[in-house]
Amino acid sequence: MNLRTKHPVAIVDIGSNSVRLVAYESLSRSPRPIFNEKSLCALGNGVATTGRLPKAGMEKAFAALRRFRVLSDIMGVSDLYVIATAAARDAVNGGEFLAAATQAIGAPISLLSGDREAELSAQGVVSGINKPDGVVGDLGGGSLELIDVKGATLGKGATLPLGGLTLMDASGRSPRAAVKIVREALAKSRILDRVAGRSFYAVGGTWRALAKLHMSQRHYPLNVMHGYVIPAEDAADFAGLVERVDTDTLISIDSVNAARRPLLAYGAVVLEEIIRKSQPREVMISTSGVREGLLYEMLPPAQRQQDPLLVAAAEFNQLFSRAPRHAEDLCAWTDHFMKSTHLEETAEERRLRHAACLLADVNWRAHPDYRSEESLNLVENTAFTGVDHPGRSFLVLAMSYRYLGLDADVSPQIRALVSSRMLDKARILAAASRLAYLISSAMPDVLPRAPVACVKSKVVLTLPTDLADLASDRLYNRLKQLARLIGREPVITVLG
Repeated sequence: MNLRTKHPVAIVDIGSNSVRLVAYESLSRSPRPIFNEKSLCALGNGVATTGRLPKAGMEKAFAALRRFRVLSDIMGVSDLYVIATAAARDAVNGGEFLAAATQAIGAPISLLSGDREAELSAQGVVSGINKPDGVVGDLGGGSLELIDVKGATLGKGATLPLGGLTLMDASGRSPRAAVKIVREALAKSRILDRVAGRSFYAVGGTWRALAKLHMSQRHYPLNVMHGYVIPAEDAADFAGLVERVDTDTLISIDSVNAARRPLLAYGAVVLEEIIRKSQPREVMISTSGVREGLLYEMLPPAQRQQDPLLVAAAEFNQLFSRAPRHAEDLCAWTDHFMKSTHLEETAEERRLRHAACLLADVNWRAHPDYRSEESLNLVENTAFTGVDHPGRSFLVLAMSYRYLGLDADVSPQIRALVSSRMLDKARILAAASRLAYLISSAMPDVLPRAPVACVKSKVVLTLPTDLADLASDRLYNRLKQLARLIGREPVITVLG
């Protein structure tokens, strides 16, 4: 498929706190947002106490929906899906609101039940997290959805009235009073009994804001929120701090949208109580939730089985590399080499190596002095899914060493996110990539004719006769660098 002729799809999510439009480049296993805008309408404000959606919130929502309709037309959106959640579901005037909202957006609106919302949240995590195992918690303004997930298998979901706006209303704007409400509600849920020692996947804007604050306070080296992990005890302690203090006094509070700050304490209450009750191993942030789950469900079964990281890397390769087939050659060439080394390589390490190979040449248009920096920016800031932060860091390191050299002082903060084993593998891959570039000039159909492999105590590069003149001191030195990393001697041979 020609990636430049795909048609965008969009989802409008009418939530209890915000109304959001997200347009994606296409319906894909690795959907990339091309436009993302929200309007904080606070539709759920007061619903817990009055039972009605507020007039001011509804007017804001209608204005946002009319604007989103125009924007969707401008972008040439082929399919527009509109969903509504807890606020419209729970309010007595929800039906009246949805009728007017349908007119404003010009498309039918699906009102999700709590169970359906939990299911889509879990599907979003399945689509964006590699082999998830734990419980998904989607915290919105009106409700909290919980559902167990293991691989692609979902448990039965549950909905609790613990959204940020709902808690704020029910507690009389007292985080201390909210603790009792949350504790009593969670005591009735059996889903959390199955989390111990597993992951808790946190979905929703308030929890993302908490994680962003935590990330900023740590001066964390990656800017990507998806896949950010906080050890459970640390997450509980941090949540307790946010509950107790005036949020405006917190370090790095400017990193959080001012409109989101009043809900931080209530999101923190819910998170701390979940951790105390369920004892997960870690809290992982997922930016893939209901919207991404809806897109994932629309894919054919075969497409759902695809690896989202490799799909995204392959698309980048098609769009930006000098010769995309060279990256495919590099995958197979390094497969052959790694097999010959007899070094252990897990399935996860192999997929990361393939992703790095597919991304090896996407920044060739940058000035040579800045290709490493461009690589770091690409991997740090691109909305890849299916990869955790150690995996991202491996990609950064492999690409940085590829351009800067194996002895370069690549970011110590990034290096700290990977194990010694993965650091070693990143340097080996970078050394192989540096060698491959001198052989092929990043052109296809060359590497298959010039294999490199370990033979007993040697690393042997075999050149065909017509490529014999490639043998040079520079090529030998690159081969020597690779051989040194795995304790072998370098040898260049010419066939014929």
